[in-house]
Amino acid sequence: MNLANVNNRTLLCICMGLSLQMARAGSSLADTAYCPARGNNWELRTPESVGMDSQHLDSAVRYALEHETSVSRDLGAYLAGRNTRPNEGTVGPTQPRGDMNGLILRDGYIVKEFGNTQRVDMTFSVTKSFLSTMAALALDEGLIEDVHDPVGQYVRDGNFDGEQNARITWHQLLRQTSEWQGTLWGKPDTADRRKGKDRRLHDPGTFWEYNDVRVNLTSLALLRIWQRALPEVLAERVMQPIGASDDWQWHGYQTSRLEIAGKSIESVSGGGHWGGGLWIASRDQARFGLLFLRRGDWCGQRIFSADWVDMATEPGTVEPNYGYMWWVNTENRMWADVPAAGYAARGHGGNIIWVYPGERLVVVIRWLDRNHVNEFLHQVVASLLDSDQEVAP
Repeated sequence: MNLANVNNRTLLCICMGLSLQMARAGSSLADTAYCPARGNNWELRTPESVGMDSQHLDSAVRYALEHETSVSRDLGAYLAGRNTRPNEGTVGPTQPRGDMNGLILRDGYIVKEFGNTQRVDMTFSVTKSFLSTMAALALDEGLIEDVHDPVGQYVRDGNFDGEQNARITWHQLLRQTSEWQGTLWGKPDTADRRKGKDRRLHDPGTFWEYNDVRVNLTSLALLRIWQRALPEVLAERVMQPIGASDDWQWHGYQTSRLEIAGKSIESVSGGGHWGGGLWIASRDQARFGLLFLRRGDWCGQRIFSADWVDMATEPGTVEPNYGYMWWVNTENRMWADVPAAGYAARGHGGNIIWVYPGERLVVVIRWLDRNHVNEFLHQVVASLLDSDQEVAP
């Protein structure tokens, strides 16, 4: 066809037709991609049937089981022993941890599973990746117009007043570059200033610090704009649509209850540093990882915008290994032998959800010693047969 002889109206119809075909093709792909049904009838495939080597996977699992974390099984006593300084006492619930367990998915199918993957366990800072997803849903809902807006435009509770705090944006909260100063739930920000409690504060957006007080502030700010308990939002918008169990729990602190819209609601924590956080089974974590692998689509049902996955996993300019409460592996490789294209939710004690889009992999591992995560994931990737897997430098 000679487009020079096609009028504008005809050209528009052609373009619309092509767009419709592309949309249908994308929809068809989403509809045919395997998603596990609700419950435990998750389809298992042999590694070889999805292009993986079973012996290599067996070796990877053996390696993991030989390197379980040294973190005490009595997490209550363990955290109490760590939080001995003023303002650092445990204020959230705890429970004993379980044994090491995990599962490996390819194309959504379970190809390897070991240990009790249905046991609900504390998951520490893996919680943060679930928390940042509450911001994704808020963007889709229009509750946040732009992540670069100052939070104080939306939340007027005094936490974003003053010269330092008024400049803080949602982007900076999610990046952990906010440099917020204050006290929340009895914990001053200095209680978790890991780069020096007495250091000089920097301008918001210019300095990265992993700080659970500020993460808990992010949770509170999201609670205020949702006007609902975040576990309710997570259940309704994410966990129920993806068929997760009803066993998971998301806790806050004894001190973190407030009144919202006439209701007493607990503001949940973004980790288990002082207790609390998300308690969840590995199988439910695997569903969450699969949702991100599918870029927010669950077999044709859009859970959140695909753009969010790019935003959440884009390397930061201040800390290139960190996105929106997801860890990335592109620069200054934290896992030197693992493909840079993968990204992870990470929690204390060796709790990991690793997503590798290029090879359609999701790996969940619980209670693996942090010094052996690199080698374990490297062995999982080495099990791929005839793939175009990235070779780590």
